[in-house]
Amino acid sequence: MAGRTAFDLDADEVVDAALALLEEEGLDAVSMRSVGARLGVSPVPLYSRVGNKDALLEAMAARLMAGMAPAVDEGEPWVDYAVRWATAVRRRFARTAELRLVLGNSRAPFVEATRPLIDTLRRAGFAADEAVQACRLLLWAVAGFATIEGGTVRDRPTRGRRPGGDPSGVSRTEADHLFAVHVRYVVEGIARDHEATGVDG
Repeated sequence: MAGRTAFDLDADEVVDAALALLEEEGLDAVSMRSVGARLGVSPVPLYSRVGNKDALLEAMAARLMAGMAPAVDEGEPWVDYAVRWATAVRRRFARTAELRLVLGNSRAPFVEATRPLIDTLRRAGFAADEAVQACRLLLWAVAGFATIEGGTVRDRPTRGRRPGGDPSGVSRTEADHLFAVHVRYVVEGIARDHEATGVDG
């Protein structure tokens, strides 16, 4: 790849290389210099394709979150979609090598990922700011769960305790159960607050 120039690269190729580095070596290994070295070019051509490092990180986050939101089924109650949406977010976060890349980035990648949920809430009669608040509450709940879950799940099942009741950790099955309860609590709280506002669309 020696002798390559900016004309030989496109933005997708740069992001691909950065994501490969992320997967292999972690977020701290991703720099314009390391991505350039992986592509066989100096860092200079990368700036003309993706901008600075912050822009590269945002592009990486956007790629990781692309297509994350499930399609909305016609006539689906918002509470059912909210649970499916949260589950899809958790699943995507679990596949992300460095969750801090997604959570620590700008809001832009989240806008597209949250749009279907916002639209669903609006159709259900939520005011615009109420829908955004509800979406943020749900997203933050999932992000917090995913962040802690990554360091506590173990393969060994727990016997004789309620799910999540063993202080030494939780199994994958227990984590799934706790997540379902966690999301249900958040969604039920959002529903109660919405009903209390008396908003009817």
